[in-house]
Amino acid sequence: MSPPSTPAVTDPKASAAPLPGRSDFPHFLAIPTRWMDNDVYGHVNNVVYYSYFDTVINEYLIREGGLDILDGAAIGYCVESQCRYLAPLAFPEIIDAGLRVAHLGKSSVRYEIALFPQGENTPAATGWFVHVFVARTDDRPTPIPPRLRDSMERIRR
Repeated sequence: MSPPSTPAVTDPKASAAPLPGRSDFPHFLAIPTRWMDNDVYGHVNNVVYYSYFDTVINEYLIREGGLDILDGAAIGYCVESQCRYLAPLAFPEIIDAGLRVAHLGKSSVRYEIALFPQGENTPAATGWFVHVFVARTDDRPTPIPPRLRDSMERIRR
């Protein structure tokens, strides 16, 4: 008896846009992997990549944009995100997370992120993350505060 046939799988990397390199990102944050990031297969679990995205974005917004996560009038909600996994990462690696702004609207921003193994120019993962800024008091969209907007403009590509 022959094995069941399986549908042909096409390589999504073959038809995708060219991968960004380090020079495409104006901001970087070194993020050490942690023992708990690895899954039973010995590499960083897929959901942890989103945590790295969130970390590089919010580190930048707090340090460079003055985001006040406790008392600020405007807060950013993630309304959409995506990750393209290209190569495994594993503990004990250090990841260089690259960040840029691809689109800046009145109350929303779309960031693009790439996770590079330290010292490498080819990313292990790329993705995007959309924040909509809302008023803390009523959760309604609100214009991005000027200092935050200015920090986003500085990394806009």
